[in-house]
This record gives sequence, C-alpha cells and structure tokens, in this order.
Amino acid sequence: MEVVFLGTGTSQGVPMIAQPAGGGDLEDKRNWRTRCSIHVEMGGHHIQVDAAPEFRLQCIENSINRVDTFILTHAHADHILGMDDLRRFCDLLGGAALPVYSSAEALERVRAIYPYAILDRPLVRGYPAFALSEVNGTIELAGGTIETTRLPHGPVEVLGLVFTERQTGKRFAYFTDCKEVPEAARALAEGAAVLVLDGLRPKPHPSHMTIAEATQTALEMGAPITYLTHMTYMIDHATTEESLPENVRLAYDGLRITI
Repeated sequence: MEVVFLGTGTSQGVPMIAQPAGGGDLEDKRNWRTRCSIHVEMGGHHIQVDAAPEFRLQCIENSINRVDTFILTHAHADHILGMDDLRRFCDLLGGAALPVYSSAEALERVRAIYPYAILDRPLVRGYPAFALSEVNGTIELAGGTIETTRLPHGPVEVLGLVFTERQTGKRFAYFTDCKEVPEAARALAEGAAVLVLDGLRPKPHPSHMTIAEATQTALEMGAPITYLTHMTYMIDHATTEESLPENVRLAYDGLRITI
C-alpha cells in the first residue's frame, strides 16, 4: 500500500493570503501546504480521499494518473471544491461514472454543487460523472477494504477511514478534521501500521485537535508511526518536529509512504 499526501494544510492553505508574521520558515518547502487530501494505492486499486481546490495541480505535481474510487470525508469547501477536476479520471475510466462514497449529508452537498455530474456516464467526453453511494460501515474494493467511523468536527461529522490491504493485511488509518478520536474509532484503528491525525495548531480550536492534543492521542493509540496533517501557518515543520516524540512526525505535501 502506498499513500501520497497531496495536501497537508488547513482551509486557507499555507502561506495564507496576507499571512501574519511569526509563521513557519517559507524557505523550507515543507511549510508550503495546499489544502488537505491523500491518494492511496491499495492492491492495485487507486483511491482518492477528498479533492482540494488545488486538486488538479496536486495531481500534476505528484504524478497521479489514475483514480478508481473517490471518498469524501466531509463537505467543507477545502475538501469538496476540487471534485470537478475528477472529470479527467472519468475519461481515463473509459467514460464511466466515478464511484463516489460519503455520508448522506455530504452527498447532498455534492448533488447541490455538481448537479450536472450526477449521471451514469458523462454528458459529453471531458465532463465529470459521479455514481454516489452512501457509506454504511465498510467499503469493499478490489484491493481491500475501507472501514469507516464518525469523527466529531464542530457541528458536522467527518468520516474516519481505516484501509486494510487484502494481499498483505497491512492497515492504515486516516483521521483528519476532528476535535477528538472517540473510542469506537480508536478500536477500529487498532493494529494500524500508520496513523494520520488532525493537528491544526498550538492554540486551541473548537473543531480541530491542537498539536499537543494530537500528540497525546497518538501516544494513547500506540501506532508505530503517526503523522499529523491539516496544519496552519503557525506550524514550522523543522522546529515543531524537534519537539515531538520520535514516533510522531509532521506530514508534508508530496510525502510518500509505503506500508
């Protein structure tokens, strides 16, 4: 299983417009963060999780040439507004609709934003088409399974995802955009080789974990390695990593890990 971090930044990206002083060192490219998404290749099946506003550029930068399945964790703008660019992958699927999985609430938002794409096939070549499926527990795919759980994120819930590759049995847990990781989600992620957690900034936030909260959660969950993502301009990669336990690291745009 391979995971590519296409974007690791918060909803405003890093650097943000009119960025205040005191942020990360912009000479370090790890402190340049596009909006949050990952691409997972599992048993030869390619899964895209979320589509940031920069999605097209992220794909070009990271040589993402195939998407077989799309999963939307939730319908906030920084995760949904790149979905129109999935049109290219519909072309590459031979003009078929792309399977799209999410919660009922998020799928309603997809219908509202992309009514022209809710079709069995693209209207014409070069247009998107989405075959929507509400997630109820586990998604069975050719390369393995994705188990889902709900994570609290202010007034909405986010899909937490645990990937299990069929051939190797290796497991990967992705919990972005959450204020905490409930017991059910912790149990689901048990045995994951790699864990990804939301770690927004040092200061408290009503719907995201701070770096300290995410680090404590990582230590409690006990994965061999945990990466933090969805970070603001306040996080300097080099100095923040120096303060973290050895098995808690910061993700960065373009990071590739093999599980």
